[in-house]
Amino acid sequence: MPIAAKSAARKAALPKTATEYLGETSRSKPIVAILTIADNQRVFRGNKQNFIDIIKIGEELGTLVYVATTADLKLTGDDFPAYCYNVRTKKWQRRLVPMPHVIYNRVPYRKMEMQPDVQQTIQTCLKSRKVQLFNPAFFNKWSLFEWLNQTPDTRIYIPKTRQLSDVRQFESFVRSHDIVYLKPARGKAGRGIMRIERLQPGVDSAYLLRVQDDTAAQDTEYASIAELWPRVRSAIGTKEYIMQQGIRLARYNKRPFDLRTLVQKTGRGAWNVTGVGARIAGKASITTHVPRGGSINDPQRVLVSAFGAQEADRILNRVNTAALRIASRIEKQSGHKYGEMSMDLGVDTSGRVWFFEANAKPMKFDEPHIRRKSLERIIRYAVYLAKKNKRR
Repeated sequence: MPIAAKSAARKAALPKTATEYLGETSRSKPIVAILTIADNQRVFRGNKQNFIDIIKIGEELGTLVYVATTADLKLTGDDFPAYCYNVRTKKWQRRLVPMPHVIYNRVPYRKMEMQPDVQQTIQTCLKSRKVQLFNPAFFNKWSLFEWLNQTPDTRIYIPKTRQLSDVRQFESFVRSHDIVYLKPARGKAGRGIMRIERLQPGVDSAYLLRVQDDTAAQDTEYASIAELWPRVRSAIGTKEYIMQQGIRLARYNKRPFDLRTLVQKTGRGAWNVTGVGARIAGKASITTHVPRGGSINDPQRVLVSAFGAQEADRILNRVNTAALRIASRIEKQSGHKYGEMSMDLGVDTSGRVWFFEANAKPMKFDEPHIRRKSLERIIRYAVYLAKKNKRR
């Protein structure tokens, strides 16, 4: 069989959801690959339902979306194997697909992303002029605070933050603040966070250490920093940690809350706030993360409860302004292309907005109106990149 005939036969074997994009006219349509890594037991890693939702929205907006693993992705030749989802049969099928115009990095874990073969694939994509890759890497918490502290526009949102390196630095920082949070620089979803609170005024004070568990937290009192340090050092081990000034957050029903904000690029390539959700801390939790016992609420409701209607509107406006400034600064300092990030912003008892962390691989928002808009923006931004790449 001639080579051209073989190629046509291979393409004809693709599921129907993809074939409509693989004819002669398909080359003018945007093609997006969701990048993840292969897995012997699960076929590929990552949140499959999230991938399915993106694929469905892609179909609605006239864009072919498939899942490609770092082991399969090729930027040479006509096609390579990837995973297509058939909406009608609700099944995944491994088929030959054409090279994408845009790659959306959703490698799910930091450790996986740092594997040499995965890094090689990502770096190859970043250097290529054939494709556009966005969100190439997880963030390092310490790097974020360094970047944001470099300009007055974003420095105003940053609590005092230092790297944790030795006992003298630890002692100095803890003595300087009534509440201190210890956070892993490469942490995710609240794992490994510790909270230290001075129990009475003065230099020679007792301290309460709260260590976050899967859903709750364990409290232990220590008579001095000298007694506290060995426990902290043991919990940290060899991991890189930062120390952060604790903020007295506003409360809703006597529990602190923060505002989970999703910032994404639009179909014109500009940052925009997709949505804001309130996250209320669990009864015995350090953080507001839902997997750690936190709960979801409406930001307008909790802000009105804490500050009144007029001030609530002003605070939400300040939150939006802060999120856009921060996202723009992070992307600029990273030197890479980002299409989305979520961030945790706190509001203290005076109404001041604070930045706590940003995530380059946002978890899905449970609020339906935010979820739908977020999926559309992923596709529209990818289409923008595809068109921009064609003009190069």
